[in-house]
Amino acid sequence: MDDYNIIIKPLVTEQGMHFANTKNAYSFEVAKKANKVQIRGAIERLYNVKVTDVRTANVKGKPRRRGRSTGMTKSWKKAVVVLHEDYHIDLF
Repeated sequence: MDDYNIIIKPLVTEQGMHFANTKNAYSFEVAKKANKVQIRGAIERLYNVKVTDVRTANVKGKPRRRGRSTGMTKSWKKAVVVLHEDYHIDLF
């Protein structure tokens, strides 16, 4: 799997900004089939940083209604990456 296919997009939220400033932890939406080793390698190569910890979570889709029809939003995978204290990502 290519690095650009593993990391889909960074998640910029209020809580994510707080974790980036206090704990040096950054959140990303990643491919559902990516494991922690692949995520660590992709982040290190794309952003030129040293990763110390990777935490992942599968986020289930929520039911949504549009008129009478019901559907589901898509399920996705979230990764929280903790960087070494000497590094940071300027994207956030």
